[in-house]
Amino acid sequence: MKKSIVMLSVVSLLLSCSSGDRGEVVGVKGKKWRSETPYEMTLIPGGSFIMGKSDDDLAGIGDANSKTVTVRSFYMDEFETTNSKYRQFVEWVKDSITRTRLAIRADEDGATPGSGGIGEFAFADGGDVANMSPYDKYMYENYYSLGQGDDFYYGRKLNRDVDLFEDPQEYPDEAYVEVMDGLYLPPTEWFNGLKTFDVSTLEFHYQEFDTDGAARDKSTDVRAKRSKYMKTEKLLIYPDTTVWIKDFAYSYNEPMHNDYFWHAAYDDYPVVGVSWKQAKAYCNWKTIMKNTWIKQKKGRDQVNKFRLPSEAEWEYAGRGGLQAATYPWGDLYTQNERACHLANFKPNRGDYAADGALYTVEAKSYTPNDFGLYNMSGNVSEWVDSSYDPSAYEYVSTMNPTVNDPSNARKVHRGGSWKDVAYYLQLGNRNYEYSDTARSYIGFRTVQDYMGTQTTADNPALRGRR
Repeated sequence: MKKSIVMLSVVSLLLSCSSGDRGEVVGVKGKKWRSETPYEMTLIPGGSFIMGKSDDDLAGIGDANSKTVTVRSFYMDEFETTNSKYRQFVEWVKDSITRTRLAIRADEDGATPGSGGIGEFAFADGGDVANMSPYDKYMYENYYSLGQGDDFYYGRKLNRDVDLFEDPQEYPDEAYVEVMDGLYLPPTEWFNGLKTFDVSTLEFHYQEFDTDGAARDKSTDVRAKRSKYMKTEKLLIYPDTTVWIKDFAYSYNEPMHNDYFWHAAYDDYPVVGVSWKQAKAYCNWKTIMKNTWIKQKKGRDQVNKFRLPSEAEWEYAGRGGLQAATYPWGDLYTQNERACHLANFKPNRGDYAADGALYTVEAKSYTPNDFGLYNMSGNVSEWVDSSYDPSAYEYVSTMNPTVNDPSNARKVHRGGSWKDVAYYLQLGNRNYEYSDTARSYIGFRTVQDYMGTQTTADNPALRGRR
């Protein structure tokens, strides 16, 4: 009898929770989702194309034999990542490093908000366990107060509501002065009397999960696999400005070394001197930036990650929907009918100025391809999220092909650059550099997976989204 009463109670409870569904299985109704085109990105509709060299392999390299492959839809930056955008990344890291060091010093001195001076920059949680919410208290006691690895302050919240002091004469106390002094180079190393931030302190930390490695691991311990393949990356993110000198022996390029990255005159030019690892870090930060903003706007789903494109994605996007195109503009020539060059490269032996530019040009220059992408050939070559294997085209899948071997430090860059002859601008050409190496002619652009029904270039419903 008691069992029957219990069963009736459970049924009644279930019925009371199913208001409006008439007892039917209607699925869990979540928040309404809508597609949103990311800022200054364009939708590349999925489709098939002939990947590899469109013409004879004149150099006889044999690393890009033709193969028909299919890629899914994705968004891609309309133009290369600029100095201005990468500087925003640098400034964010600089601000975070500064606030972290101020908060640590305040913690060591026992200074708290309201006590004045450096105390105003103490950790936002303040360590005041008594006044924390149950969740914050649990997280603080079990995680944040214990740190992680060699980072004793891991997880502590920074106070970003108070502004940093720009004028040294306004520094509030000696502790603040001491922290800032440790972040800037000593006066003996200032160039032209300009107070200079020590870029060797600009270290960015982020976590990345090796999904491919975890999926192929035959272990049945899911928790152990997650811990094993969750990697914490730490690296310095300031671009190597010396590449302008190191890449060219017996050449005067000091003005580019001194001014190219930080001067406003080059804001809209593509960033260079960035390694493959730094480009990956930028993608991670870009994802954090967007999702942090979304988190404050309750009721919205977070975006999936920004990343570097695979080789196949890059080449498909570069062709702009044209099959077997040699260049993004479609034909075999690098000049139009008015004899104007169609990209930034080295048209003749040693004649860098023949195309109207000595080095790089603004990232949004020349005519875009049919997908609305600028400079897919020339200006700067672009890192992709693929490892270089000369025989890769022989064994990769025909669906979303990619080769990304963590043990292979040779990473592919595509498209040719301002210092290359026309041959290297061909969309089927492959080149590589080591993942920790930066060059004055290699930059990058980001992509983001398209979510929702997978549509193709042949679907009229998708054309209005670009």
